[in-house]
Amino acid sequence: MARYLRATNRAELAELAEQYRHLLAADPEVAENPSAYYDQVVEINLSELEPHLVGPHSPDRARPLSRMAQELQEDPGLVDEISSALIGSCTNSSYEDMSRSADVAEQAKAHGIGAAVPFMVTPGSEQVRATIERDGQMQSLSDINATVLANACGPCIGQWRRVGDPVGRPNTILTSYNRNFPARNDGEASTMNIIGSPEIVTALALAGRLSFNPMTDTLVGADGQEFMLEPPKPAPDVPQEDFDKGSSSYDDPPEDGSDIELTVAPDSERIQLLQPWQPWDGEDFVDMPVLLKAQGKTTTDSISPAGIWLRFRGHLDRFSDNMFMGAINAYTGDAGKGKNVVTGEEGVGFSRIARDYQAQGIKWVVIGDSNYGEGSSREHAALSPRLLGGAAVIVRSFARIHESNLKKQGLLAFTFPDPADYDRLQEDDRISLVGLKDMAPGKQVECRIQHADGTSETLMLNHSYAESQFDWFRLGSALNLFHQ
Repeated sequence: MARYLRATNRAELAELAEQYRHLLAADPEVAENPSAYYDQVVEINLSELEPHLVGPHSPDRARPLSRMAQELQEDPGLVDEISSALIGSCTNSSYEDMSRSADVAEQAKAHGIGAAVPFMVTPGSEQVRATIERDGQMQSLSDINATVLANACGPCIGQWRRVGDPVGRPNTILTSYNRNFPARNDGEASTMNIIGSPEIVTALALAGRLSFNPMTDTLVGADGQEFMLEPPKPAPDVPQEDFDKGSSSYDDPPEDGSDIELTVAPDSERIQLLQPWQPWDGEDFVDMPVLLKAQGKTTTDSISPAGIWLRFRGHLDRFSDNMFMGAINAYTGDAGKGKNVVTGEEGVGFSRIARDYQAQGIKWVVIGDSNYGEGSSREHAALSPRLLGGAAVIVRSFARIHESNLKKQGLLAFTFPDPADYDRLQEDDRISLVGLKDMAPGKQVECRIQHADGTSETLMLNHSYAESQFDWFRLGSALNLFHQ
């Protein structure tokens, strides 16, 4: 890490860290005998670890590279042909990653072949872009027909122009990104994103199919002769000449910006100036309808889809029309639609129901499954429920970052003490959260459930609030605390 800091013109940080390196290293007795200090010790032998491919639709669906061809035969829903291959983005786009991919590209170039499918490269930063342009890796990738994109948040979150027309058609894209949930990359649930490391993606882009195993299979060169790719040579983690800073797009703010007025066209759908959230009124939340009971994997992409919606990301109200569009309704199995329990109308988009409740001054609650909010730390997934009148999210368990984001926006985040309590919530229930004035770290919160048949029951909910985080709720948001 010190070498990296020096290579990126931050030597003073390296020197500071090295003064305290004894605080950053494992205690000698722990390093010598870890099993005496840890409940579980995981041993990974990199020499035995085979490259893997994961997906589609979840990073959890993993298999070694040598199993992919067989799985393609066993699962008719998978598509062998790769429609696009993409490497880079904020993940797996370091100088070292790009150097290994460039090594594979140079081998292909030496045999006179290029990528068999559209192949796109997103440098991870302006610094990486400038450095691989200087040192030749970008040219190596371009020589096999790669298109170098802007070093920005691009195809990983759905911002790219796809070649061909994948609408409604099952197709495979191969990426080195870290998210591959349905509809994330291009707005199409039928697109299957398989994830691999950058050098594996580059190798498979040359073949154009998932079933190709570069460890055992051959390619055909321009001369008609078969050849095998060699594993990339060890690549440096930092360049020999340090990193090129590239061009900066940073402008110093004025010393006094208090007289600057921000003006936005009133009919803009791209930008909206936000007002601070209103503080809590000190009253309990009572008789709240359940806007959504989400079933199964509910990612931040399910809560707040990206793709084509990103054009509205600066206009929260317009963007929030997509709220819960990808969430599965536990009562019907439908995605993005539920029942307005006030009007009785069914099959209505969740954002529309939320807006109707809000117009009537009705707070609402969301019930979630396990690991609710996994995936990207997408703040819109907390902002939209706050904007449209949500009060609380009660789940079997949270993904950590999303739980924090909900808290920061002044929403209450609770968990069931018994995961089976999730099954007790019915579509027409009304929820009351009482005793909120007395909330304290480690103290359960009372949840009263009024069923439509006149019966009721009470649950005690858990939470992970620290004392300081209660101020975020009371003041309306964490940002309000700073403003105060």
